Amino acid sequence: MTDTRALILGCSGPVLTEEEKAFYRDVQPWGFILFGRNIESLDQVKRLTNDLRETVAGRHAPVLIDQEGGRVQRIKPPLTDKYPSGSDLGAIYASDKEKGLRAAWLMSRLHAFDLLKLGIDVDCLPVLDVPIVGSSDVIGSRAYGRDPETVTAMGRAAAQGLKDGGMLPVMKHMPGHGRAFADSHHNLPIVDVPRETLEAHDFAPFKAMHNELMGMSAHVVFTAIDPERPGTTSKIVIDEIVRGYIGFDGLLMSDDTSMNALAGTIGERARDIVAAGCDIVLHCNGVMAEMQAVVAEAPVLSGISKARADAALAGFAKPDASDEAALRAEFFAMVPSA
Repeated sequence: MTDTRALILGCSGPVLTEEEKAFYRDVQPWGFILFGRNIESLDQVKRLTNDLRETVAGRHAPVLIDQEGGRVQRIKPPLTDKYPSGSDLGAIYASDKEKGLRAAWLMSRLHAFDLLKLGIDVDCLPVLDVPIVGSSDVIGSRAYGRDPETVTAMGRAAAQGLKDGGMLPVMKHMPGHGRAFADSHHNLPIVDVPRETLEAHDFAPFKAMHNELMGMSAHVVFTAIDPERPGTTSKIVIDEIVRGYIGFDGLLMSDDTSMNALAGTIGERARDIVAAGCDIVLHCNGVMAEMQAVVAEAPVLSGISKARADAALAGFAKPDASDEAALRAEFFAMVPSA
């Protein structure tokens, strides 16, 4: 079998093309990621995840999705329930901490019921970013709150719900996207505050949850750490902050290579991501020419990055014995407006 590449790739539509099948067989990405364009019906999604895994036959390839709730919910009604945003859950926590933590756990546990039966086993959740007043709405209502204590507590509960459901969480966006005044999908956010402020606010939830197995980087410049490069392509940020100060030794995947916060061609971006120390290059849009350019720069998964990837795969556990109908009724009694 071809060696596994340090890649998570998207696909173009609801059904794999023959070109995509041949490409994935040749490339052997570590995992795949799905978006709204890949979703038509439950049966179709299950076939798609099966077909993706067939291209890496004999190996467990994780299939990821961004199923947060609120405005970031790739699988929508009527295929799943409509789930509330992180800020909606945070509002419950603000009035009743125990109830808020239960709501965060419940929603993640319900995501696991929804997703695992479709062959999706990694949810890019929790969002651990801590927004400040006036920051870009790219995080906004996705956040559990505007203080690190709330975000940490709710993030822990959300991550545990996924793990109890047999899935893995991905913390995002390391080491923090909440202070960004630009949307990194379109522009490069620059955060210009002292490191002490970042440590007390932005980095705190990630430091508190540093033992999680997977994290996603932030396309954000922190001038106090590295004034030249965003976190995703900054060896200084990854070595000194993510691996050092935060203490995260799990699998670090980049945010999407095609987001315009990153400079250069797609291939140059992938090269910079690898050079900075991300373990996995994420490319989402399924455009074949872009994927080919990324593949040319993505290495075979080896060394410490392979060890982290193997540790993530070893972290999957059997789902608990929860009763889905009971949990669903309990959750939507808490959030009737969802």
